[in-house]
Amino acid sequence: MGPAGSGGSMSDTPGRADSGPVAAPQQAMPEHEADHVVEVRRLSLWYGEVQALTDVSMGFPRNKVTALIGPSGCGKSSLLRTINRMNELIPGVRTEGEVLLNDVDVYGKNVDSVEVRRRVGMVFQKPNPFPRSIRENILYGAKINGYRGDYDELIERSLKQAAIWDEVKSNLKRSGLALSGGQQQRLCIARAVAISPEVLLMDEPASALDPISTVKIEDLMRELVTNYTIIVVTHNLQQAARVSDYTGFMLSDEETKGQLVEFGATNDIFTAPKDKRTEDYITGRFG
Repeated sequence: MGPAGSGGSMSDTPGRADSGPVAAPQQAMPEHEADHVVEVRRLSLWYGEVQALTDVSMGFPRNKVTALIGPSGCGKSSLLRTINRMNELIPGVRTEGEVLLNDVDVYGKNVDSVEVRRRVGMVFQKPNPFPRSIRENILYGAKINGYRGDYDELIERSLKQAAIWDEVKSNLKRSGLALSGGQQQRLCIARAVAISPEVLLMDEPASALDPISTVKIEDLMRELVTNYTIIVVTHNLQQAARVSDYTGFMLSDEETKGQLVEFGATNDIFTAPKDKRTEDYITGRFG
């Protein structure tokens, strides 16, 4: 994806409203972390007539883990899916504002949504390996994206990055569906990194896993962040505190749906939140 005219053949973008001039972001990052891979500016989103995000602005620093926390229905996953245009697959979705990937609006004219999703990989809540071999799971996206390198090297490198190589290397022809839940999730992560994305979106990647598998996924996130920018949605506050460098707290109330209440360094959010609503959520008073 590049500047308008170089990203693909799209001449118009379904589901996108013209939001007019874009104001400055509401939340400023510390100067030493101003290198944002992804930045959302005045982002609002509707599913039909139902608003899910309201005027969200925030930046996601390069090679850091940013956690999105908040009660169910506060817009965390909706925000995540706007970053790689997954929401476009839902009929009736409309967005306003900007989502910048390295300063290019991913919703801009002539920006190819397929290219956006190659550069912004996604791992879902429930492991979803393809009903084919471990080998073919890894190669699927690479082949679609025209990979011309050494397949065996790519498979080994991707599975090692996902910390599952030693467990599966003896039988790469085995079905991905035959693996345990935790192994399936790590296979899905390996599949995502095989196409060399810049950003990894993770939507509650450990919520369906047992405690041991959860620890492996958390450890893996801390390893992967040296090469990728990671944005993770989680309901597990302890997990957010353990794995993330930055945290955004989101909330929906009767007046404003899907708002960003507070954003900052994770240690600050959990030990000295500036907004009482953040403190109330973190201390278990609601949510």
